Amino acid sequence: MLILPPSNGHALCRKIWGYNLGMDMQRFMAPAKINLCLHVLGRRSDGYHDLCMLMQKVNLYDEVWIKRRPDSILHVECDGVTLKEGEENIARRAADVLLTLASDTAPGVDIHIVKHIPVAAGLGGGSSDAATVLMALNKLLYLNLGQNELADLALNIGADVPFFLGSSPAWAEGVGEVLDPLRYGLPKCYFVLVNPGVALSTAQVYRKVRRYTSCPARDRLISNVEELAAILHNDLEPSALQLAPEVEHAKKYLLEYGARGAMMSGSGATVFGVFDTHADATSAAQRLAQLFDWWTFVAIGVP
Repeated sequence: MLILPPSNGHALCRKIWGYNLGMDMQRFMAPAKINLCLHVLGRRSDGYHDLCMLMQKVNLYDEVWIKRRPDSILHVECDGVTLKEGEENIARRAADVLLTLASDTAPGVDIHIVKHIPVAAGLGGGSSDAATVLMALNKLLYLNLGQNELADLALNIGADVPFFLGSSPAWAEGVGEVLDPLRYGLPKCYFVLVNPGVALSTAQVYRKVRRYTSCPARDRLISNVEELAAILHNDLEPSALQLAPEVEHAKKYLLEYGARGAMMSGSGATVFGVFDTHADATSAAQRLAQLFDWWTFVAIGVP
């Protein structure tokens, strides 16, 4: 299934998704991310892992629609996502935090999330939705919180959330909260994202990690697509392969269809390939979608 970017038309979006968003709702775009490299440096005493990652936002977006309510009710809907018993939507947690800071007399909020980013796929969709809610409500509720204040709140919501508040691409260290935007950016290229239809649990994947590595690409200048392909690395991939062999199949076919390099993103199971041209990327995505009925998307990096 080859996915095209969502329309920018509000009315068309309302028609497609069958939801009466209303003219007074505002739309905010929450981008996906890929991990160009992900090194697990070691396990911390708090049970988390120290990481060194190069992260890039891409032009695959969830749509976060928000409007203020006259009462004090927080209402959150998320298309196509079924939560387990006791599980809470991360975007709702973000809204709770901002509404608590606003005041006892703060209005309620309606939030409707239209999902385009696959769930549990290593693309950071939930974290991006949460970051987008933080930034949007900071604006809509006139809280005037600075970047550092928002980042502190974001880290308490989720490890990847601070990245989505800032610039891209960026190195992320610690558990993902120590961010260093890449000064010279990355060379222009196209990414084919492929999800073989397997949802992976981040916790399960991390539990299977047995090998830690250093991050030799941390201070390397990446000036062309060949050098970018050379740094692709993910210490979580061997763990994910034990749970989802389809990851290896997706990598194999991306390389066979012309990718300069291919790697799993985050804790998977989405895999991406790096291509020089849009034509090559589109051709590979179409072949994969037709042969395997896999979810595919042709993406570029965004700031």
